[in-house]
Amino acid sequence: MTTTKELWENALVELELIISRPNFNTWFKDTHLIRVEDGAAHLGVPSQFARDWLSTKFHKDILHSLRSLSENIRTVEYVISRSSKKPVEEVRATAPTELPLETVHQKTNLNPRFTFSSFVVGPFNELAHAAAQAVIRKPGIAYNPLFIYGPTGLGKTHLIQAIGNHFRVNAPERKVQYLTSEKFSMDYVSSIQSGKVQWFKEKYRQYDILIMDDVQFLAKMEKTKEEFFHLFNYLHDGNKQLVFSSDQHPNMIQNLEERLKSRFNAGMIVSVTPPDHESRLAIIRTKAAQHNFFVGDDVMEYLATTVEGNVRELEGALNTLLIQFEMRGKPITVADAKILLRGAGAVAKKAISVQEVVKTIANFYGIEETSIYEKTRRKEVVRPRQVIMFLLREDFHISFPTIGDKLGGRDHTTVIHSCEKIKNDLHSDSLLNQEIHQIRLMLK
Repeated sequence: MTTTKELWENALVELELIISRPNFNTWFKDTHLIRVEDGAAHLGVPSQFARDWLSTKFHKDILHSLRSLSENIRTVEYVISRSSKKPVEEVRATAPTELPLETVHQKTNLNPRFTFSSFVVGPFNELAHAAAQAVIRKPGIAYNPLFIYGPTGLGKTHLIQAIGNHFRVNAPERKVQYLTSEKFSMDYVSSIQSGKVQWFKEKYRQYDILIMDDVQFLAKMEKTKEEFFHLFNYLHDGNKQLVFSSDQHPNMIQNLEERLKSRFNAGMIVSVTPPDHESRLAIIRTKAAQHNFFVGDDVMEYLATTVEGNVRELEGALNTLLIQFEMRGKPITVADAKILLRGAGAVAKKAISVQEVVKTIANFYGIEETSIYEKTRRKEVVRPRQVIMFLLREDFHISFPTIGDKLGGRDHTTVIHSCEKIKNDLHSDSLLNQEIHQIRLMLK
C-alpha cells in the first residue's frame, strides 16, 4: 500500500514535467501530503498566500496528478502547515467532488475570485473579453455558444468563470454551472454504473448557463460525446447560454465528430494568444496592486521583457519577487529580480539579428527573403513585411526609424502604419494571431 509520502513524491515527478521551472520551484518546494481521508487529499502548504495560489492556479494539475496515481482521490484540501514531518498514513477510499469547497461556490462550482474586474484586458484577449461581455448582456442570444480557445495559462478559465460569476451575483435566479469536461464525463459514467442516467440528464438540463472547461478532452470519450451532443441541443434549443474553452480551435480537435464541430462553429469562436509587451506590463501592474506590492517601473520593465511565456508564468515570476519582498521588508531592485528569477529558471531573451527575423518570417510565409527589402506592394509580400515590422518593434523594441532603415530604407511613418495595422488586425483575425504565435515560437 502506498504511503502519503510516496504518493506525493510521485505526484511531484509528474507535476515537474507539466509546470514551468519557476512556478514549480516557487510553489511546490515546501509542500507535503498530510493525509488522504474520505477521498480528500490534505496537502500541507507553508502559507495562506501559497494556499490561495496553489488552489487557484494549479488545482487541476495537482488533482489530475494525484488521481492518476490513486483513482480514489476526488478532491484536494489545502492546509497551512509549516512542518513537513507528518505521520505517514495510508491512502483510503473516497467521496466525489471537484474542487476544494473553501475556494469555490458550492452550487455553481465557480471560483469567486475570477471576475471581470480582476481580468486584465489587452490586445491578446480583447476580442474574447468583448464576446464575454456580449454574452452577459444577452445570454442565450448573442454568441451562443461562445467558444474560447488558446494555449494554457492565458486566462481562459478566468474569463469563462467571470461570465458565470456575473450571473451568480447579478442574476441569482438563473441557474449557473461551471465544470470541466472530465467532471462531466465522470458524472455520466457514474450515472450509468449506478443506474441514474435519467437523474443525470435532468441535472444538467436544468441550467440556464452551462460553462465547460477543457472541452477538447471530450474527443476521447465516446459514450460521453453522444450524451453531450443531446445535452447541447436541448440547452441550445431552449436559448440557454453555452460557454466552452479549449486549447485549440474546434476544427483542429482530433476525433471530434463533425456534428459537434458544426455546433461549436455556429456560435462565436475567439482565440487568446500570448500577451504582447504592453499587456505584460499591464498584468504586472494589476497583479502587484492586488497584493499591495510596490514594484518599480524598471523592475516591471525587466519582468515584462524577460518573462515571455503565458500569464501564469508571469504571475509566478511576480510572486517569486513578492515572497522575497514580504520576507525582507524592502523594495526589490532589478539586480534582485535578475538573481531571484535566474535562480527560479527564468531565461532572458536571446539576442537575434534583424536579418534572422526576416529570414525566419520569409521562410514561414514561403516567400523569397530578398522580396522583403524590395519596393513592391504585392499582397503576398506586404503582409509578411508588416509582421516583421510589428515583431521587431513589439518584441525587440527597435526604433521605428531603425526598422525602416534595415528593411530597405523605408520611412518611419510607413513602419508605424504597418505596426498599427497588424495590432488592429490581431483584434479580429484569429488566423493572424495563430501565425504570430507560431513565429514567436520559431524565433525563440
